[in-house]
Amino acid sequence: MNKNNLLLPSLVLGISFIVCALLLTLFLKSRDQANQTINVTGSAKREITSDLGILRSSIQASAPTADAAYQRLLEQRPAVLSYLKEKGFPDTAINLNTINLNPVYEITSQGYSTSHIIQYNANQMVEVTSADVQKIKEVSLDMTSLVNKGIDINVMPPEYYFTKLADLKIEIQADAAKDALHRAQKIAEATGSDLGAITNARMGVIQITPANSNMISDYGINDATSIDKEITAVVSASFRLE
Repeated sequence: MNKNNLLLPSLVLGISFIVCALLLTLFLKSRDQANQTINVTGSAKREITSDLGILRSSIQASAPTADAAYQRLLEQRPAVLSYLKEKGFPDTAINLNTINLNPVYEITSQGYSTSHIIQYNANQMVEVTSADVQKIKEVSLDMTSLVNKGIDINVMPPEYYFTKLADLKIEIQADAAKDALHRAQKIAEATGSDLGAITNARMGVIQITPANSNMISDYGINDATSIDKEITAVVSASFRLE
């Protein structure tokens, strides 16, 4: 009788252990599958051409007094403005910045600066802005020839920009995300798995570099030295495998 009384509880207890073990196994298997993810990086690149050019130059003059330096600068300025207008730039494209007058102090033989002013340097920035980037480039290469006319001028390297960049950034980041999805799908197919939902995505910095350049920076690059550029976007994403 005692054996019969113990048989049923033991049987129930044994079946319970088996069921719990099966449930635990199924749970762990399901959890492992849920934790299976793949990490991919997608990228997209487009070629762009600058549609805005900026050329800056500085007219300079020196003289023993501030007034004389100022007058010498004013004497040179008409020739510079005339040159730019002859090149086809309208008045609205030319901007004159404030004239700066800086004293130059005498330096002793020991390398110390004194309070004695030996001359004044005057300079004025002339800025030209145009959508004709080729003209900006041509003038930047020729403008220094004004020194042959007695003009003391310093021409700076031109800058080139793409003004529709805000909209393009959105488009190219979307293309990079599509590339990441495509890569993930290919990996899933190769491993015999189904691609599940995206679990994480991170946009990388935008790289705007000269055409055919391999430049890259963790902080992003915004090239202003070239007319023809490349814009590159990168997206890192994680997908669940099912």
